[in-house]
Amino acid sequence: MNIDPKIEKYIIAHTEPEDELLKELDRMTNLKILRPRMLSGHLQGEILKMISYMIKPKKILEIGTFTGYSAICLAKGLNQNGKLYTIDKNDEIADFTKSIFEKFQLNDKIFFCVGDAMNIIPEIDEKFDLVFIDADKREYLDYYKLIFDKVNKGGFIIADNVLWDGKVIEKVDKNDKQTQGLLAFNDFIQNDNRVENVMFPIRDGLMIMRKK
Repeated sequence: MNIDPKIEKYIIAHTEPEDELLKELDRMTNLKILRPRMLSGHLQGEILKMISYMIKPKKILEIGTFTGYSAICLAKGLNQNGKLYTIDKNDEIADFTKSIFEKFQLNDKIFFCVGDAMNIIPEIDEKFDLVFIDADKREYLDYYKLIFDKVNKGGFIIADNVLWDGKVIEKVDKNDKQTQGLLAFNDFIQNDNRVENVMFPIRDGLMIMRKK
């Protein structure tokens, strides 16, 4: 969502400074990778890190790795012996992302899986305290249904891009499967009495759910 640049500048000025290695990752992503806007970035990264610190999860699942920025932020709040599983189907940037995790010395905490999350998630025999969904918007509801039983009671699920540049409140083209997918997801969550949920107008929208 668009925000007054002056307000955004003020927010950043009153937020923890960006880690220098993350700043370099942002720069490298913009220089080398297509659609760099998919990267979480400083403000959202700090929010994810803070949530992870508050929860102190033992196990995190991330659906949609891209170049690893959000995974690194989430991993900072992991329990001492915690693990983060992150999945991305884009094998063209997999080597780049793996090199980032090596640079951050996180190979012992982050398990990077390349492939279709719909096939990989059933094979992960873990229960999660925190799940972050940021992949194919058409499949958000499928991801949610697939991971729900793997989330511990009292655990949290975060979904990114739930406002989708404001398209969720516009007349939707029947061929716009991404927006339709997000609308179906948002409506399902709002009516799912197994969770408590709140939507934040942060960046492109974050939905946070707590499993009852």
